[in-house]
Amino acid sequence: MTVLWAVIFFGLLIFFHELGHFILAKLVNVKVLKFSLGFGPKLIGRKIGETEYLISAIPLGGYVKPLGEEPGEEMKEEDKPRAFNFQPVWKRVAIVVAGPVFNIVLAYIIFLTFLSLNYPVAIPKLDSMTSTIEGVSENSPAQKAGLKKDDTIVEINGTAIMDWNEMADIFSKNPGKELNLKVKRGSDLINVQIIPEIAKSTDESGKEVTVGRIGISKKLDVNLIQSESIFSAPFKAVEAVYHWCYLTVEVVVKLFTGSVSSKQVGGPILIVDAASKAAAVGAFAYFNFIAIISINLAVLNLLPVPVLDGGHIMFFTIEAVRGKPLSEKIMGIANKIGMALLMMLIAFVFYNDIVRIVVPWVQKSLQ
Repeated sequence: MTVLWAVIFFGLLIFFHELGHFILAKLVNVKVLKFSLGFGPKLIGRKIGETEYLISAIPLGGYVKPLGEEPGEEMKEEDKPRAFNFQPVWKRVAIVVAGPVFNIVLAYIIFLTFLSLNYPVAIPKLDSMTSTIEGVSENSPAQKAGLKKDDTIVEINGTAIMDWNEMADIFSKNPGKELNLKVKRGSDLINVQIIPEIAKSTDESGKEVTVGRIGISKKLDVNLIQSESIFSAPFKAVEAVYHWCYLTVEVVVKLFTGSVSSKQVGGPILIVDAASKAAAVGAFAYFNFIAIISINLAVLNLLPVPVLDGGHIMFFTIEAVRGKPLSEKIMGIANKIGMALLMMLIAFVFYNDIVRIVVPWVQKSLQ
């Protein structure tokens, strides 16, 4: 079932993204040669009219191929008026922007459905994801060590801590072991020694495991959006999409500035794992996860990095300002740099996924 939920998950995200490119291309009369879900070798395909519709072997993306997208692409003279690279800048920008916009539309449809059915949409506040302590349990290791409400744990055994999950994971993996904490209290930094108490917990497979606990709680600060009636739901759905977009941009900015740990960045393995868990909880959690990732995909795609949609928009903007496009040589170099950055990011998120999900799974299997 995990594979099925993953296929539905990625299929919806990819379909809506590429559908945006496809519809806008058709609206501005650009000829579309291919519409593919997935990359790589064709699994199945059928040509309807002037467009070939494909399902390809690698299900981690998709593409729409308009006529004339590649520099130097050969075409008949009569086809040039409908070729992508012969269109004015505004049309090309509209086609490219439509992909991320349709991902936001998918999130809007999901949130609208929730709100119309009187289900709330929750948007966490970034401050509640930090390692700031909200509460300390009585007689807990945290209280005995002198930790207090509003303390922020910034370092454990010399490792900088950026968020709550990263901190909790360290405590969980070190039951009975002394840890050296650096704690921010007001404007002061203090050193604290603490030994997580040994506790029993149940992992995802239902197996009992030993974990460490120190007896602290975090803020559960969320912005809860609800609709008073079905008539206000469309407006509330816009509000929900806006707040999730804002939060996503805020997280991206803090990732680049180092305010949020890059260890929290996940890739396909994490997404598949999270999607299957959400599906096990129920339809609401599963589609809510789809909406959130769809917004994340839209925002990340708009980053001004060559090979992403945002990179294309950047080049088109430069062309509009200069009155002519950049040379093919410069574009080629920029795209190679962009592809190298993307490959590095893919390698990094796969590494995070393996460390976070695959390695613990293998360790549990060998026990």
